[in-house]
Amino acid sequence: MKTDEEGLQDGGQPSPRARRVLTALLLLLVAVFVGLGSWQVQRLFWKLDLIARVDARVHADPVPAPAGPVDAAADEYRHVIAIGLFEHDKTVLVQAVTERGAGFWVVTPLRTDGGGPTILINRGFVPADRSSEDARLASALAAGPVTVTGLLRITEPGGGFLRANDPAGDRWFSRDVAAIAAAKGLRNVAPYFIDADATPNPGGLPVGGLTVVTFRNSHLVYALTWYALALMSAVAAYSVHRRRFV
Repeated sequence: MKTDEEGLQDGGQPSPRARRVLTALLLLLVAVFVGLGSWQVQRLFWKLDLIARVDARVHADPVPAPAGPVDAAADEYRHVIAIGLFEHDKTVLVQAVTERGAGFWVVTPLRTDGGGPTILINRGFVPADRSSEDARLASALAAGPVTVTGLLRITEPGGGFLRANDPAGDRWFSRDVAAIAAAKGLRNVAPYFIDADATPNPGGLPVGGLTVVTFRNSHLVYALTWYALALMSAVAAYSVHRRRFV
């Protein structure tokens, strides 16, 4: 039987050279898929560690809100407490979709005691039909000093998905600390905001404690998928090498 080293043997079977090339490519795929699967395993353990650390922060006793810079990896979702005076006239409404439906986050600056920074407080959620100025002020906290307990959150610059913040029009789609501070003429503003906890507000609004602390964790599924593809490629390489064709 004649053999064409560049392509097929007589009878339509791949030549030895073609089999060697195909086997090498399949083995390369095995290495790539194993590498991707191992990377996903590493990501899995990183994600599990992150979840454990964040859970510990969320349920820890509150600590004073930091006065200086914060680090997202070390500080986000930290349980904090701040004391000061609300500046209700500088409140902004940030569009939100929550378990209670569509509406707004009520974000109000808090001038902290002792010459500390002003901290933006996400006091909670109000439905769209209760977002007027009268409704906000009717449900506002007392005018005197207040104590806020909640979770430290990292600023959300830029806006929401495909929707940029419009400071001039006072339309907000994300809790962008720097942009809100500039629009409201605030000074010495902390580079983060606080999601207030579920402590009831007078009049029932806004509703706090709606922070969603969940992390998507599909790394195990991805790892198993990559390893399965590696196994399939290895079986195919073995079949080509042994000239076992279906």
